[in-house]
Amino acid sequence: MPSAETPSAGTEATTEGAWEVLAVRFATRQTVASQVYLNYHVYGEPDRPIGMDYFFWVLRRPGRTVLVDTGFTPAVGERRGRTMTCPVPDALSRLGIDPADIDQLVITHAHYDHTGNVSLFPHAEVLITARELDFWTGPYAERVQFGHSVERPDIAALAEADREGRVTRLAGRHRLAPGIELLEVGGHTPGQLVALVRTAGGTVVLASDAVHYYEELELGRPFLVVADLEAMYRGFDDLARIAAEPDTVLLPGHDPLVLERFEPLDATDPGFAVVVRPRAERKS
Repeated sequence: MPSAETPSAGTEATTEGAWEVLAVRFATRQTVASQVYLNYHVYGEPDRPIGMDYFFWVLRRPGRTVLVDTGFTPAVGERRGRTMTCPVPDALSRLGIDPADIDQLVITHAHYDHTGNVSLFPHAEVLITARELDFWTGPYAERVQFGHSVERPDIAALAEADREGRVTRLAGRHRLAPGIELLEVGGHTPGQLVALVRTAGGTVVLASDAVHYYEELELGRPFLVVADLEAMYRGFDDLARIAAEPDTVLLPGHDPLVLERFEPLDATDPGFAVVVRPRAERKS
């Protein structure tokens, strides 16, 4: 797998139009660190409470909107003990987005909290890595250590989109549009994707679940669910290198601090969504 480099789409986005990036929270839960980090006991620290937020991401500019991941449904959330804060269809409505108008849908990986509403987008091209789709439709996907992280109807919906000819299978690096590049990193799942997005203020690295929490990078702590530990560590190194570039910010996939570090889209409801601007990040 090719190593990550500084996103090449940056200069193109500057000349052809930058993107607005929204991180939209649709659910949350409270858990403990030992249920988040792999082999937490090896760090010799007492267990501690930790929150986990669930996001999908909207990339938009005049005349075009790209959706990154699709969350999960209220029924799945209830069964898995997650608290819905704004179901995905309602969140899209609040943002003025008609699912039928989405023509490109990026699925970073096939876990249940990223694939739950694919059927809402019947006309969308679905972009996912070949490795990811092939694994989750293959013979080992239903083994318990893998299968507990997915919902079979979600995988069936992806497979149906593939049969309809709406799936684009990716590998390595893929230029989705001027200013958006997709990068395969693996680790958390067999074919995890991240998105590198150029905004007016710099580059946003949408890590999705290649990095769940800021402290995964800061402390070098892998997440509990891992398909390839070496690839996960390699992904940490690659993403940390990209995030160290000027005017670049990394956005983890589940950290509640995302809502604290960036400007709310709606000041009356700061827990709904934030606008991700690299130069406006508020670090503690």
